[in-house]
Amino acid sequence: MPANASSNSKASTASSLHAAVAEDFAAVNRTIMTQLASRVPLVETIGQYIIASGGKRLRPLLVLLAARSLGYEGDKHISLATLIEFMHTSTLLHDDVVDESHMRRGKATANDAWGNAPSVLVGDYLYSRSFQMMVEIGSLRIMDVLSGATCVIAEGEVQQLTNVGNPDIDEATYFETIQGKTAMLFEAASHSGAIIAEADPQQEAALQHYGRYLGMAFQLIDDLLDYQGDADAMGKNVGDDLAEGKPTLPLIQAMSAGTPEQARAIRQAIRQGGLDHLDEVMTIVRDTGALDYTRARAEEMSAKALEQLDALPASRYRDSMAELARLAVDRQT
Repeated sequence: MPANASSNSKASTASSLHAAVAEDFAAVNRTIMTQLASRVPLVETIGQYIIASGGKRLRPLLVLLAARSLGYEGDKHISLATLIEFMHTSTLLHDDVVDESHMRRGKATANDAWGNAPSVLVGDYLYSRSFQMMVEIGSLRIMDVLSGATCVIAEGEVQQLTNVGNPDIDEATYFETIQGKTAMLFEAASHSGAIIAEADPQQEAALQHYGRYLGMAFQLIDDLLDYQGDADAMGKNVGDDLAEGKPTLPLIQAMSAGTPEQARAIRQAIRQGGLDHLDEVMTIVRDTGALDYTRARAEEMSAKALEQLDALPASRYRDSMAELARLAVDRQT
């Protein structure tokens, strides 16, 4: 299949995922812009910039699909999806400052355009706004899930920061880190969507775990693409993780499966950071099968996500969630 045909096919698939909840998704987009209103113009400017900069908005999509898959007919899922997107956007603003990033989704990061202090403070505003919206929804269980999720996410980010430059991180620690920093918000999105729809205990647990496994699959493929992706398609530079000294699964597995010389080369690259050893490291992760191993783990997580959907009644919403689990490992961005 020609490259452009593959790209068009994947774009069509992504569009079909949103089609099942098209009206809800349009309502979320309107609510996002309404809830960004602030008496401080810079808050709106930066908030609108980062939210309009692209992205699949998968986390709010999960809220909508989860709620609708259980027959929810109210409108509180719109506010819930919006505040989930605000929480995610806040973490992006903070992450880019911590990582000293200059490009995201093919555009300058907010910290690159306005500086670190405004980016952090607007991120704080979005977090605070999300909690105001939680109160308005009026569900103590949802507040419990989401407030707990924010703590886990923050811990995951700190854990990732402490892992930087450390070549001794093992696979278990890596999975613990991505569970916190990435999968937790996916899990919170699908879980809270189930709660607002008053799911029975089995369905609630299934949707909670669906989000967790889906988030793990997405992060694994993100880490894989850092060593074999296309910079233009991803909207960021290949090798960014290595430049930051992050010991992700491709490196961890390459050190485990490679020769002592290959392991030493990767250890040195992680400790040093930067891109001086990028070509050598990319050769090693390919030759040791580390990329195939990482993809296999992502496919394992996608399969586990799909298994959870057996607890849901047949519907186009469940079908979209199944397609999303497959798309998680079949993408280039």
